[in-house]
Amino acid sequence: MKARKNSVRLAIAQINPTVGDMGSNCKKIAEFILKAQGLGADIISFPELAITGYPPEDLLLKANFVDDNMAVLKKMAKAVNDIVVVVGFVDRIKSDIYNAAAVIYKGEVKGVYHKIFLPNYGVFDEKRYFKAGSSARVFRLDESVFGVNICEDIWHRSGPVAEQAKKGASLIINISSSPYCAGRIKEREETIRAQARTNGVYISYTNLVGGQDELVFDGQSMVVDGAGKIIARAEAFREDILIADLDVPAGRSKPVKDAVTIAKELPKKNKPHLPRREVRVLDPVPEIYEALLVGLKDYVTKNDFQRAVVGLSGGVDSALVATLAADALGKNNTIGVFMPTRYSSEQSEIDAKAVAANLGIKFITISIEQIFKLFLMSLEPKFEGHGRDTAEENLQARIRGNTLMALSNKFGWMVLTTGNKSEMSTGYATLYGDMAGGFAVIKDVYKTMVYKLAKYRNSINKVIPDSIIEKEPTAELKPNQRDIDTLPPYDILDDILKLYVEKDKGLSEIIGAGFDKDTVIKVLEMVDKSEYKRRQSPPGIKITPKAFGKDRRMPITNKYK
Repeated sequence: MKARKNSVRLAIAQINPTVGDMGSNCKKIAEFILKAQGLGADIISFPELAITGYPPEDLLLKANFVDDNMAVLKKMAKAVNDIVVVVGFVDRIKSDIYNAAAVIYKGEVKGVYHKIFLPNYGVFDEKRYFKAGSSARVFRLDESVFGVNICEDIWHRSGPVAEQAKKGASLIINISSSPYCAGRIKEREETIRAQARTNGVYISYTNLVGGQDELVFDGQSMVVDGAGKIIARAEAFREDILIADLDVPAGRSKPVKDAVTIAKELPKKNKPHLPRREVRVLDPVPEIYEALLVGLKDYVTKNDFQRAVVGLSGGVDSALVATLAADALGKNNTIGVFMPTRYSSEQSEIDAKAVAANLGIKFITISIEQIFKLFLMSLEPKFEGHGRDTAEENLQARIRGNTLMALSNKFGWMVLTTGNKSEMSTGYATLYGDMAGGFAVIKDVYKTMVYKLAKYRNSINKVIPDSIIEKEPTAELKPNQRDIDTLPPYDILDDILKLYVEKDKGLSEIIGAGFDKDTVIKVLEMVDKSEYKRRQSPPGIKITPKAFGKDRRMPITNKYK
């Protein structure tokens, strides 16, 4: 005899909350609950810490913050009627706080799950705040049993998923706030599919979407069946509601002691027909471009800015940043500023103007030559007897940084810096100059990827002139200057940096990978000596497995070689 099955309509609410804005987050949650009810859903799940936003970091150390989030949960629960809601919040028992999921039905919090595995690596610091849970709780809905767990819990083969399946759960609802980095979605899918196959359960994976400081959350929530097949998928980098009908086996095992009964019988609902969904599956370069757009837009707008300003030099980095800004914020909210000196070429001005014209953004020219002359005159007596070097070169970058910040102060524009990861790694950037600003959009993008992103964006419609992409990179701070005079070719440099910065390989290992010894020594020394500069740079969007900042935390004062 075949096991009887319950048909459960599941909704995944892939939302973009704002950290600390609990009122707005709760309003958004309520809107998605109404959408799900209109679509006949029996259960709807929201991301990890959806009420507070993720990650709340040291806000969790404020008692009022935790109190407010619990008050919001209580108020929200009262408004829930005939749909089961699974939502992330911060729970507190005595003096301990937990990363938690509430299961709500008909005005009540029926049960709470506490996250068991707390990540404490890379960008995660959860053990700083939370106490780990200890019970892989399951819930009974009609004759079906489902388990709820949170983000990291699903990455452990012998963890909560296996335990909940043994207790009779046929459906596992995992709520996550899993940040994006290139290649992460494939690893995530493989893990979830393997868990579903191994335990013979449906897995509903709900992920956060949107930007929060340096982090971007890509969404791409999914439902996987017991054979490990992805049967439904949400959009990438966009808010979405995903609906799936599941035939969940009834009564897989005897009831267990800690099973919480949500409802003895599901209410009869009108379940409208679900139209076929076509979801974009992004290739690697477009995926990174989308991540940068979301991270940029949310950082600017969630911090109450509307417009951004970019120093347009005529080079590929500033052209890409201006293009990202125009795409993310709109052409009317993006301003490009060209700031020439005696070393700026005519072609650079032509190219900077062309980018602005192609994007339809406001273009301003402010010559800094006279200011540069005054600086040189003022410093000449003190510099006497010393030949010209990077001190005079960097004056130009610092004048440009001051000019952009003055425009920011006057008009409320956020300054977007244009340094890429290759430059940030080696210190090929000017502190208080081109590193000055509010947000470093391409801080985690290697130069080789900058070119790929520029070419990808031109494949949609051509906005970055070929002359910019084809010209030899130069800072134009002295006559006939070229990046290659200071740095190895970018294709070689970037490969060395990936080994040293992201994979923590040592000198001998990198040389053993086929790189010239002198080149490797030079690059590693540049990286190590530039830590103090990077520590003072603006936050930027993480898109690689290991970004500067929370991901890679090196001591500034450090004699280890």
